[in-house]
Amino acid sequence: MRILLWLLAAWPLLAATIYNGQTFIIPFHKNYKLYMPHTIIGHLLIIPISYNAKPVTRWLRIDGKAVKLQIKRKRYPKEHLSVAPSKVHPPKSLLKRIAAEFKEAKRIYAHTTPKSYIIKPFILPIKSAITDPFGVARLFNGKLASYHSGTDFRASLGSPLKAINDGVVVLAKMRYYAGGSVIIDHGKGVYSCYYHLSHFKVESGERVKRGQIIALSGQSGRVTGPHLHLTIKIKGISVDPMQFIQNINKFLINKDIEYINP
Repeated sequence: MRILLWLLAAWPLLAATIYNGQTFIIPFHKNYKLYMPHTIIGHLLIIPISYNAKPVTRWLRIDGKAVKLQIKRKRYPKEHLSVAPSKVHPPKSLLKRIAAEFKEAKRIYAHTTPKSYIIKPFILPIKSAITDPFGVARLFNGKLASYHSGTDFRASLGSPLKAINDGVVVLAKMRYYAGGSVIIDHGKGVYSCYYHLSHFKVESGERVKRGQIIALSGQSGRVTGPHLHLTIKIKGISVDPMQFIQNINKFLINKDIEYINP
């Protein structure tokens, strides 16, 4: 306790509030110290906060400053969805497939590519209305199954979808729950995921550019109709895509591009 009080007296103090499921981004120039999942792109320190994070205060040290990061719980709404019974209680014959797909995804997100492909601001995959935001608690056929781990965009069947930034495709295949899926590795533990697709325009291992058409929208997997589901993973943690994009783009606009190209 004495050490903490001494540090607070010795360092200039900064304070910030962040909610579960969001991303805290702060620039640094020389050094930092923290004990939380994080990644670094240039001079940007990026800290993803889990949806399941409990209210807590964490102390960071950045460039000789003490940063008081207060994590709070956000009140996300609930929604009721009606889907095919097999998408809530899949037949035993498909359980092995579902487990294998879960294991495959977990392996992908556990890998951190040392290089960052991000050199420009992020864009949206489609210019369309958001039909379902991040974090909504979802009850499928009356049963609470999960929270919404991404953002849904209105997209009629066959709408072209764009990569939100440069990267490498690490998965392009049909899956049971997510349907047609494309996952792009942007480096440094940052991934973008595009679900419920009807057609692929890329394949695994392919290098893609921001704005490139990677797939067509669909209604495959566990859905109630055609749309695009976008997930962003940082160090294996799902974060609010819109909050992340808006937050990081504040530093990636022209005058601040040196934060990722120091």
